[in-house]
Amino acid sequence: MKILRNERFINILIPIVAAILGLLVGGIIMLIGGYDPVFGYQSLFDGMVGDPKALGETVRAMTPLILAGIAVAFAFKTGLFNIGVEGQLLVGWFAAVFVGYKFDLPAVIHIPLSLLAAAAAGALWGFVPGFLKARFRVNEVIVTIMMNYIALYTTSFLIKTYIYGGNEKSYNIKESASLASPFFASITDNSRMHYGIFVALLAAIVMWFLLSKTSKGYELKAVGYNQHASQYAGMSVKGNIILSMVISGAFAGLAGSMEGLGTFQYMNSLSSFTGTGFDGIAVALLGANSAIGIVLASFLFGGLKTAAPEMNFMANVPSELVGIIIALIIFFVASSYVVRWFLTRLGKEGK
Repeated sequence: MKILRNERFINILIPIVAAILGLLVGGIIMLIGGYDPVFGYQSLFDGMVGDPKALGETVRAMTPLILAGIAVAFAFKTGLFNIGVEGQLLVGWFAAVFVGYKFDLPAVIHIPLSLLAAAAAGALWGFVPGFLKARFRVNEVIVTIMMNYIALYTTSFLIKTYIYGGNEKSYNIKESASLASPFFASITDNSRMHYGIFVALLAAIVMWFLLSKTSKGYELKAVGYNQHASQYAGMSVKGNIILSMVISGAFAGLAGSMEGLGTFQYMNSLSSFTGTGFDGIAVALLGANSAIGIVLASFLFGGLKTAAPEMNFMANVPSELVGIIIALIIFFVASSYVVRWFLTRLGKEGK
């Protein structure tokens, strides 16, 4: 079949095949464990989109995942690997909650200011590994991993020092800074879906436009592909490396604000990571680092995570199996060479 020899079509098909294979192997594991895979997946589907509340919770869960995935993908598209999205998310979460609690402002100013504070905090956290990479050739993977732990314990200290409301969490933000939506709650049976989904979708559009339609995006990608050629062409390699990590960190900081201004309205004094930043790596991988792919992958991952308890309650399948399914999907995406070889061979045989 000629279409299976089209490289662009294969790149789109690989994540879809990976998701199908992951679900298929997950079903086999259920069968081996003595569970009914059909009923298990039916319960999982119901928990994802089976009623308005389930759909609302899926959209709520996918919102920060979109931004975390964009943060990873943006850095990757420019030749960098940002493992520090989790830390950038945490400092963005704290900054959003701090501004949301400390200031009394009209909502039209308070919400944008809180979002900008989150983006600025994430950008600052991304600047450090970007600067070290550009100036001293320090591997950004090592630096961003270490800065995750710095962010975790620093935000916990700052909460307890400046905005501690008791019970290991901060004060709630002011209503004028909240992204909570009474309208969405009314049509989704009181789900926690909030206006942040529009921020996330706008961020996906911004990423696509910046990298695909602007000269600066071309520079950022060119530096990622070949630093020596870019420098020879007159581009600032060091400046673009730093800018890439700053923009990536800003997206990650916004992901944190979705939790602070939308889902929870406060921030816990955390002793462990949220996992959302790390899930962003999987989302970007499954979404092939494209804006639309990341949105779709976030919907799948967000739905799987919110529906896991439903699968456990209805079909008695351990909710941990969802983690296995996600790992299997990532495994098959990572094994894209095998999937690509199979699809290409199938296309040749179908000529």
